[in-house]
Amino acid sequence: MAYQTYPNQAPAEPAARPTRLRPGYGLRGPRRERHVLSPEDLGALAFPVGDDGVVIGVDPQHQPAVLGLFRPTSYELVLVGGLWTAQVIALRAAATGARIAVETGRPQAWASMAQAAGGGQPCVTVHQVGRLGAQGASVASPVLVVRDLGARPPRSRLSASPWQTTLTLLPYLGPNAARVLNAADLVGIQRVSPQEAELLARLLSLGDQEVAALPTLGDNITLWATRMRRQFVMTNPGEAEGQVLGGPRRMD
Repeated sequence: MAYQTYPNQAPAEPAARPTRLRPGYGLRGPRRERHVLSPEDLGALAFPVGDDGVVIGVDPQHQPAVLGLFRPTSYELVLVGGLWTAQVIALRAAATGARIAVETGRPQAWASMAQAAGGGQPCVTVHQVGRLGAQGASVASPVLVVRDLGARPPRSRLSASPWQTTLTLLPYLGPNAARVLNAADLVGIQRVSPQEAELLARLLSLGDQEVAALPTLGDNITLWATRMRRQFVMTNPGEAEGQVLGGPRRMD
């Protein structure tokens, strides 16, 4: 086959062969050496955060401790601790785009936090006891319901809902603490009395070292526990959180 040429121009190259396509993979890319990591180097690719959710502090290894608050099923949390820690969790949940609904008998304690959250958007609402209605939680609009009703909280009138998490705050263990704790998926425990620590040990199968530590915990330390796992977490406020909530405190 002859190729037409022009003055002072090299003969044209033969037409390239059509590129073969690999079904489902597109064009074949350039041939380069493979990128290979040794097993020792794989650890450098690991992220310090083990789950998506709300960073509630750091663990004893000073790695971020993440609480996966919102799930496609209802989720029940109990915090035996102080208002300050509950409000930090609520603020950080709001920062992820969640809506916060607070049912409380002391609305004045939540007023400044609700006003400061969301940059003026009504992402935190405060409701009187027994006046909290359905929240319409969804995957695009998850809801954290905070029940701040003292040591003897009544049963919730809300139905369980996907993408809706309930955080019940107990300042100390009351007469119906066993019912509340047994219904929880996750329990956070701050500083408690030795007698309360012994009761919690029976309800949550805590170890001797954890029971001994509970009466001595600092104001910003929480033991988060399920039936199978335990994790101490230290929570320190960010600058904006400190301006709104002040420093860590166990009691109010």
